[in-house]
Amino acid sequence: MDAPAGMSAGNGRPDGRAIRATAQPWSVHGGQPSGGPPGPLPPLSPGTSRPNAEQQAAPADPDSPVRRSGPRAVRPGIRPQLSIVRDTADPGDAPEARQAPTAPPAPETAPIAPPSRDAVLVRRTMAAVAPVADQLISYFYALLFVRHPALRPMFPVAMDLQRDRLVKALLTAAEHMDDPAVLSGYLRDLGRGHRRYGTQSFHYPAVGEALIGALTRYAAEVWDADTEAAWVRTYTTISGIMIDAAAEDERHHPAWWDAQVVSHDLRTPEVAVVTLRPDRPYPFLAGQYTAVETPWWPRVWRHYSFAGAPRADGLLTFHVKAVPAGWVSGALVHRARPGDVLRIGPPAGSMTADHASDRGLLCLGGGTGIAPITALVEDVAQHGGRRPVEVFYGARSDHDLYALDTLRRLQRGYPWLSVLPVVDADARFPRALRRWGRYGPWDGFDACLSGPAGMIRNGVEELHALGFPARRILHDAVEDLVPYAY
Repeated sequence: MDAPAGMSAGNGRPDGRAIRATAQPWSVHGGQPSGGPPGPLPPLSPGTSRPNAEQQAAPADPDSPVRRSGPRAVRPGIRPQLSIVRDTADPGDAPEARQAPTAPPAPETAPIAPPSRDAVLVRRTMAAVAPVADQLISYFYALLFVRHPALRPMFPVAMDLQRDRLVKALLTAAEHMDDPAVLSGYLRDLGRGHRRYGTQSFHYPAVGEALIGALTRYAAEVWDADTEAAWVRTYTTISGIMIDAAAEDERHHPAWWDAQVVSHDLRTPEVAVVTLRPDRPYPFLAGQYTAVETPWWPRVWRHYSFAGAPRADGLLTFHVKAVPAGWVSGALVHRARPGDVLRIGPPAGSMTADHASDRGLLCLGGGTGIAPITALVEDVAQHGGRRPVEVFYGARSDHDLYALDTLRRLQRGYPWLSVLPVVDADARFPRALRRWGRYGPWDGFDACLSGPAGMIRNGVEELHALGFPARRILHDAVEDLVPYAY
């Protein structure tokens, strides 16, 4: 997400009445704003691209383990080693941009409970406003900025992408509102991440009032007192989780770090490997991502994955691909030079390795989505390399396999690592996975996916076909996968 999308409770209804959140399990700190001045609303959406490279164009980021007696043996002579597979899969959707992170799905073994009454009403509202989503979001921001003009400077100048992300955030919240484990992790990441915009707890009521005002207008056919009460309860819960997460994070970490560019390696005309030195220690886990702001586009943040495991020298590396109309990606690839100072937000994302498990890792990385996969490989090595790791590295052409030399070097050093490049014009993996699936079985593996949302959707489908349960498929692009989840 690029700018905060605020929500809270204040006087924002068209009729001038305040939203009353009484007798609710959560309240925005009792309805009394705490903290500093109002700030922008966090767009209820994470990720990335989980966002690794800005693969999205900007306008004109308790499973029950299957234990085994030991790690699956690497079987020499069976798996192809670094031969490039030409995948002739049927044409499909063009890859979409990954956007930020997301919690893993709930265990498949959990009983399926009927949706709550609030979930039914919220989803009914979202279905009703779907045909007029653009008008609703425009009206929402108009209400917010007219009633609270001090909030406008907290948002980027161009609001197109911000509108899209607010819709995705609302869809994500509606889809997972009956799954506290998934929704809470997602919202806590949002709450922490929006500290970088200067968002304070008292900003949330302003956003909530504007949201209710917009829904009242554009969901008139289904709107009633029960629906409004459901939205107030839902928003109160959402904002409470985000506020609490931000307050907890503030006790331990700054809202952002300044980071100086120490090297800039142009791997292709569109892809750069950028290494930064943060101004203070930066804690993160391999497989996570963060948001980056450049001095050339203030208040415009994009998500990028860390391309390596934590290093002793504290340096951070990212893979960035310049995309058409990509403000931040274009600046990082074509303008950034050693000595420039960027801002980075806190780490986020759940696609991390469980080092208490002896299961192997099947990793699918497309394009610059190979960055967090490389980080996971390094992380496994740092923890002793006790598990097999199978990497499928996808790209649209040989030229785009810019990280292949790095992966080859890692494979030469680690006998538990196997790398299979897959060249596919649509950056998809289905046929490659089916073709090489015989090199499983995969019942002793977890799967990690990173890349364009279209690639992730196709990869998830194929992994399900190979027998992977949802609880063992990890990725950080929930908001982009909402349509797939319905």
